Amino acid sequence: MKHHVRRILEETACLDVAVETLGDNDDLYAAGLSSLGTVRVMLAVEEAFAVEIPGALITHDMFASIAALAGVIAQLVPEESIATRS
Repeated sequence: MKHHVRRILEETACLDVAVETLGDNDDLYAAGLSSLGTVRVMLAVEEAFAVEIPGALITHDMFASIAALAGVIAQLVPEESIATRS
């Protein structure tokens, strides 16, 4: 799952650092994630996984790290569905 999140971040987030240099729990905001970047990431996640993220889950904490994003996606997408996306 986290490799999917990393790919989405590489393609959409416009971070100040390379995604491959980030640990799973590193602060994405400290790495340069902006409010526009969060919207881009959210839309890319929804498109990549064919889900709509409920408003209650869209929080500052959702975008705090790669692990946090992966956790939210795991709540919305069945594991077997993710395996077919690899």
